[in-house]
Amino acid sequence: MEKKFYYNALYDYYKELLTEKQQEYFEGYYFHDFSLGEIADNESVSRNAVFTQVKIVLEKLDFYEEKLHLLENSQKIRSYIQDLDDEVKQKIEELI
Repeated sequence: MEKKFYYNALYDYYKELLTEKQQEYFEGYYFHDFSLGEIADNESVSRNAVFTQVKIVLEKLDFYEEKLHLLENSQKIRSYIQDLDDEVKQKIEELI
């Protein structure tokens, strides 16, 4: 899985475990494709501060996934339900 898609998927599971600022920096960088400099200008902080926080977020996302396996288990469940009835499959998808 491409790194950007991987971290976006992890973020969907673990974003509530991050601070508000970490969420803003991550979303600016990964969702809106802002440069670190653009985020720094918008937030009135240094580019290095944004870089450090984005790096910390990635480390936290990796740590949470290593301990909780939410993304990994979700992918396994999706592979298991491929052959199920569409209605049942949809209900399971809503849960994961």
